[in-house]
Amino acid sequence: MKDTELLVCRCEEISDEEIREAIRQGARTVTGIKRRTRAGMGPCQGRTCQKLVARILAAETGMKPEEIKMGTDRPPVKPVLFGVLGGAAHV
Repeated sequence: MKDTELLVCRCEEISDEEIREAIRQGARTVTGIKRRTRAGMGPCQGRTCQKLVARILAAETGMKPEEIKMGTDRPPVKPVLFGVLGGAAHV
């Protein structure tokens, strides 16, 4: 397996090469890469891949890691009973 085939975002199955391509196309933030590739939009909401994406961004652009703004944290996706969404007290 080539490094370019390595999965960076396992939830959305986004490869190292796809991240680098987004950067070549102009992405300069973790959020910009997320918008182009969906990396970080899976069930873990970037908890697994966000730091890897930032590391690739730093390496490709020459930015210092502390210059890279991380994306907004979101709680991980998990199943919810439909009744809870409707306001049922005990479901």
